[in-house]
Amino acid sequence: MKVLVTGAAGFIGMHTAKALLEQGHEVVGLDNLNDYYDPALKQARLAQLQPYNQFRFVQLDLADRDGMAALFACEQFQRVVHLAAQAGVRYSLQNPMAYVDSNLVGMMTILEGCRHHKVEHLVYASSSSVYGNQHKVPFSETDPVDTPISLYAASKKANELMAHTYSHLYQLPTTGLRFFTVYGPWGRPDMAPWLFTEAISQGKPIKVFNHGDLMRDFTYIDDIVEGVVRTADAVPTSSAEQPVPYRLYNIGNHQPVQLESFIQTIEQALNTTADKTYLPMQPGDVYQTYADVAALSSATGFSPKTPLAEGIGHFVAWYQAYTTGYYKHV
Repeated sequence: MKVLVTGAAGFIGMHTAKALLEQGHEVVGLDNLNDYYDPALKQARLAQLQPYNQFRFVQLDLADRDGMAALFACEQFQRVVHLAAQAGVRYSLQNPMAYVDSNLVGMMTILEGCRHHKVEHLVYASSSSVYGNQHKVPFSETDPVDTPISLYAASKKANELMAHTYSHLYQLPTTGLRFFTVYGPWGRPDMAPWLFTEAISQGKPIKVFNHGDLMRDFTYIDDIVEGVVRTADAVPTSSAEQPVPYRLYNIGNHQPVQLESFIQTIEQALNTTADKTYLPMQPGDVYQTYADVAALSSATGFSPKTPLAEGIGHFVAWYQAYTTGYYKHV
């Protein structure tokens, strides 16, 4: 099967592309290789995919309407796994137009490509950020999500609405996946696991927001990828109960962890104590995330399960290898 994976040089995209290649699929990976963070990390991720004969990389921006239309016309994808996006809650306060170009215009070019070329299933990344600062836990797909508190969250909610419209109008099967705080090897340098591990390793203070009183449903990358791949095979259909071939699923570890406990887990993996600087809550941040994954489990027979200590151990080992140049010599 030929699959388009957008954001293939990204954290989740690279792992997902690799999993699909391991299953024997033909994968076309798309990424614009922007400089939101060090492009060398993106190139190093791509290097993990290049040995596969069934993999081809296309450097293209999602907002390039003509380029995207030509790509779909040429390749005739059977499925699309759309993981590319401008990520980051705090960055959306600094550069909001990047989210419009990537997350809104980019989603539109994907939907149009899928519509016109009869893609059998579009799976796309949403986010737990759509839940905003609600107090009811765990977060369920049936909860109202009409009060996002960051532009990033609003753009992801918009993606869900756009997908529903195309599922309704054109019977395009779409599945949105609300990811909960993904971490693991090859993760992003702007996220807490990398920031904390780097600072603690270098003896520098770490910033602990809301004075450590935050809860996050940290989800290991292998569990995320398993959920994505299984969901891609669970193509939504129309029925009397669900007349639109449209689904939404949470993918989270459904075991929220206090931020202080998360930091302690990294300290234990590094065998080093962190120097902490306590700060107030950041604009756009939410107090807690907690995934109800009953719908995912019912649809795919899978729910994430990797313990935090195990996942952090894998991340720290990878981080130490990557930052000492191991991947430049293999």
